[in-house]
Amino acid sequence: MKTVGVIGGIGPESTIEYYRLLVAAYRARVPDGGYPSIIINSIDMKTMLSLIEANEFAKVTEYLVGEIQKLASGGAQYGLLAANTPHVVFDEIRRQSPIPLVSIVEATCEAARTLGLKRLGLFGTRFTMRGQFY
Repeated sequence: MKTVGVIGGIGPESTIEYYRLLVAAYRARVPDGGYPSIIINSIDMKTMLSLIEANEFAKVTEYLVGEIQKLASGGAQYGLLAANTPHVVFDEIRRQSPIPLVSIVEATCEAARTLGLKRLGLFGTRFTMRGQFY
């Protein structure tokens, strides 16, 4: 079984929801009563948002890649960021990441296409709402 790494704490509520959904999805696929292997690195949201606010996107990338490296060192074989906001630098994070990353943006767009949705709503931080990544 592969181990997933989650960069959480960016929005504690979303971290909890991702954990819950990962466990539910696993248990639906593997109904043996077990649980998936998940590593959560709960980072300091204030650090990340302060860097974004200051338009220090290279430092945001450096910070998040360092946190993803911690997941990889802990045994995570792939990972995700449990919030939309850090996707302002996702392409660069993915390029530098030691493990494959799942993109919320790509997964959302794929799900919308599969469901035939044409107009979607989005709630997010001002950085997400002003970003061009969706």
